[in-house]
Amino acid sequence: MKNFLKEWGIFILFIAALILSRIFVWAPVRVEGHSMDPTLADKEQIIIVKTTSIKNFDIVVAKEGKKNIVKRVVGMPGDTISFNNDTLSINGKKVDETYLKSFKKKFAKDKLQKTYSYNNYFQQLAASSAAFTTDSQGKANFTVTVPKGQYFLLGDDRIVSKDSRQVGTFSRNKIIGEVKFRFWPLKAIKFISNK
Repeated sequence: MKNFLKEWGIFILFIAALILSRIFVWAPVRVEGHSMDPTLADKEQIIIVKTTSIKNFDIVVAKEGKKNIVKRVVGMPGDTISFNNDTLSINGKKVDETYLKSFKKKFAKDKLQKTYSYNNYFQQLAASSAAFTTDSQGKANFTVTVPKGQYFLLGDDRIVSKDSRQVGTFSRNKIIGEVKFRFWPLKAIKFISNK
């Protein structure tokens, strides 16, 4: 037994630590759909960390019904968030959503018709949209007060994303973890920031 532990002890400890960290600290997740384009694409593989504190603009994985969704935190508990023709304000302070820059530019150019050429339904949604970010009734100007203990989550591709605008806010226990790393496809490997 002594010889066995001497030879295999470190390896066994490493495997045990890996298994425990996988259960309690991190998890692999597959992105499903286009709601986080262009930040994260359909079928990309990411790593989430379950033990981080959640801040505004973090990309998180949350439980929505029976499925896991990937979205961005845009409103913290108690925040008042307003959109006025694609300009975000949080608690009265304007915020530049730099991560939306490329899609907002394409929306202004051709209402994303070229970008959405792979999907007629997305093209129709974009063509009839009053702004890149609208509420569930299609209004470009709207205000939401996030209830205490809740988080307001939006996809980066606001035209096609089903998020807090339709399904409501998310409690902290519905947020599984923060997206930290993309490991697939190999050509797109990178750490993920909230910028």
